[in-house]
Amino acid sequence: MAGYTNYAYRQVVREFGGAGLLATEMIAARSAMWLETNRGEHPDRLWGVRDEPRPLAVQMWDNDPDNLARVGRRLARDFQVSVVDLNFGCPVRQVTEKAHSGSWLLRDPDRVGTIVRRVVEACDGTPVTAKIRLGCAETCRTAIEVAQRIEEAGAACLTVHGRVAAQFFKGEADWDAIAAVKRSVSRLPIVGNGDIDSAATAVARLQETGVDGVMIAREALAKPWIFAQCAALLRGDQPPPDPTLAEQREIVLHHYDLVCRRFGIERGTLLMRKFACSYAQGIPGARDFRGRVSRVTTREDFLAAVQSAFPQQ
Repeated sequence: MAGYTNYAYRQVVREFGGAGLLATEMIAARSAMWLETNRGEHPDRLWGVRDEPRPLAVQMWDNDPDNLARVGRRLARDFQVSVVDLNFGCPVRQVTEKAHSGSWLLRDPDRVGTIVRRVVEACDGTPVTAKIRLGCAETCRTAIEVAQRIEEAGAACLTVHGRVAAQFFKGEADWDAIAAVKRSVSRLPIVGNGDIDSAATAVARLQETGVDGVMIAREALAKPWIFAQCAALLRGDQPPPDPTLAEQREIVLHHYDLVCRRFGIERGTLLMRKFACSYAQGIPGARDFRGRVSRVTTREDFLAAVQSAFPQQ
């Protein structure tokens, strides 16, 4: 979700309600020297974090326990975040093969445990959580052992994505394997993640697997209202319907306005192209709209593209 879950997007989700915990884009602890020099917030990844409503998690990655502990301490003490989350699930080669971080660390459960323990100690009471995949590859499924090391290290919660890193996002998430991780720990809350495409699916996964929560990622880029629908179902209420096309148009334009306030119209328009493509999931003429909006460079062109795909009714 790097490049997507910035302050503007989180505000859109928060306005709909229903999400129990929002998370920032992940930051690289090894590149967080701006924290040590007191230069203020990170220009992009931690935009708005100091003043944003809570609860809020900041996710970070590295393979150096000392770096992670130092940055975690600053996030907990100075930014007063609700949760410090450690990413051991990222499958991107720049993080894994080049930096030996993210899901690369799943081949060494003891090292993961050491990292978690150091960060828990450094954060001094601020909850530390972690996110993993089932393993590096089908031949290296270590999720159960990793989860046990994370529990022993004092983490507050663990999110498990139901694929191995080698799959990236291909195939189907293995929720039976997520359930097995849940059964393997004694007190550590487990959150399941992968292929949650509706509120009904989210509730079904909770009921079928016994996990303590679900994390929704890619589907929420198209439907930031999905969390409100989940919350309604969990209360036993009728979930609100998807917004009409006219209502979705206003959501896109509101999001666009938030981005432009931060980055200016020229850069904001370019940044918003990828979000607009995500919002188009399932709408009539989505393919043509994505082709058009992905090339816009001006505010006028962006507004015209959005109007054509999300007409006022």
